Amino acid sequence: MKKLTFTAMSAVLICVCSWITVPFAIPFTMQTFAVFFAVLFLGGKNGTAAIALYLFMGMIGLPVFSGFRGGIGHLLGPTGGYIVGFLFMGIVYMLLEPFIRERRSIRWLALAGGLALCYLTGTLWFLMVAGAQGSSQTFWSALGICVLPYVIPDCAKMVLAVYLSDRVRKHFTLDD
Repeated sequence: MKKLTFTAMSAVLICVCSWITVPFAIPFTMQTFAVFFAVLFLGGKNGTAAIALYLFMGMIGLPVFSGFRGGIGHLLGPTGGYIVGFLFMGIVYMLLEPFIRERRSIRWLALAGGLALCYLTGTLWFLMVAGAQGSSQTFWSALGICVLPYVIPDCAKMVLAVYLSDRVRKHFTLDD
């Protein structure tokens, strides 16, 4: 029962963090922090379930995405691939999780690899939507617009999630 409760709470954390915009040179949300935190705190399987629950809530129209938006239309829009890419972040972590117990450095590889796959998924989706709308973006120009400005903030969110999940995990047992 604890795992189910923490999974639901992590999905809510992703929702809340998607509404938090950090004003910077290029504003960004705290969504990726919450995704990282979910897989680190819950583990790959339950963290991925929390991400899937978040996506499902948004898909059925609940305003859980940035800017209090929701609906399948938002996922099918230009940035929807990045949101769906969160699911791949969880899956990558889940696949590499057995190796993390042996070498903690694999945790960083799993997080970075998942983020890279999210970036790739989102960028390809962005190009597909842009092409359907008559825009002729190149892969490299899309990376420059959609990914490069967010790499440093996302890496900072990754470090913060590792730090906080390690601290929080000490105070909770997830075993039922």
